[in-house]
Amino acid sequence: MAVPKFFEFFEAFLRAVNDGELHTAKEVRGIISKSMGLTDADLAEMLPSGTQRTFDNRVAWARTYLDKAGLIETPHRGKYKITDAGRNALASGGKIDLEYLEKSDEFKAFHSVTTEGIADEPSVEKEESPMEVLASAYQKVNAALASQLMDEVMKLTPVEFERLVVKLLLKMGYGSGIEEAGMVTQQSNDGGIDGIIKEDQLGFSHIYIQAKQWAVEQTVGRQEIQRFVGALQGQQAQKGLFITTAKFSSGALQYAANLLGAKVVLVDGSALTRLMIKHNVGVSVEEIYEVKKIDSDFFAEEI
Repeated sequence: MAVPKFFEFFEAFLRAVNDGELHTAKEVRGIISKSMGLTDADLAEMLPSGTQRTFDNRVAWARTYLDKAGLIETPHRGKYKITDAGRNALASGGKIDLEYLEKSDEFKAFHSVTTEGIADEPSVEKEESPMEVLASAYQKVNAALASQLMDEVMKLTPVEFERLVVKLLLKMGYGSGIEEAGMVTQQSNDGGIDGIIKEDQLGFSHIYIQAKQWAVEQTVGRQEIQRFVGALQGQQAQKGLFITTAKFSSGALQYAANLLGAKVVLVDGSALTRLMIKHNVGVSVEEIYEVKKIDSDFFAEEI
């Protein structure tokens, strides 16, 4: 048989973790493959790129969707467990498909972001060029990855989050080539500064960091930015980075934009995940596709 589509794994995944215990991804895949009667040949099928098994890829997507719908949870990194909502889904006896998952407001919001700009009607899809379809698919994958990435970031301790921010800045090239280019300040006496990083290779200038690991739906207001600016003044600092998993109010953005004598850059949760993806922090490259076109100059010359 052919490897089922990712949404056809929803029920099998829930049944695999229905004992209420924590399970690793490898354990879940083993239970699913056995329960669905997949052969060695089925499991050996590879994606067109040849870098990952089709079965592994589709089960991973099923896991992401079930997690966003609240039917499973990940109380520990890399380990999954069914929720009460997941048990109710199995007990209902109904079909567990995308329509069922849409009952969850969180999943509906997630799904609308990952499918934004992708046509639902086949007739509309045919009007798009192959490059447009590829670009839409790329955006969909990155939107899902950003959501998963934020889930993992929110599981970090406050100190781990601050270290993550410093690591990201180092990956972005700040302090490149200098030893001890970045540091997290001591919690007991940080004076409102969570980290410091050297801006240039010689270490002449420093950037002072405030890192707030707040719930993604929360809003950082103007007063928080004012307090940070006060902390910068206490350090006689000119440059600051306020980075958060939440979002900023319009007042906070306006205040930072109109500062005199100091430069404060604001990075919200959405920008944070984009930067992590761009600079390969907390993520790894799964596939690389090269899109090529005809070289007109080559064929214009004598061959």
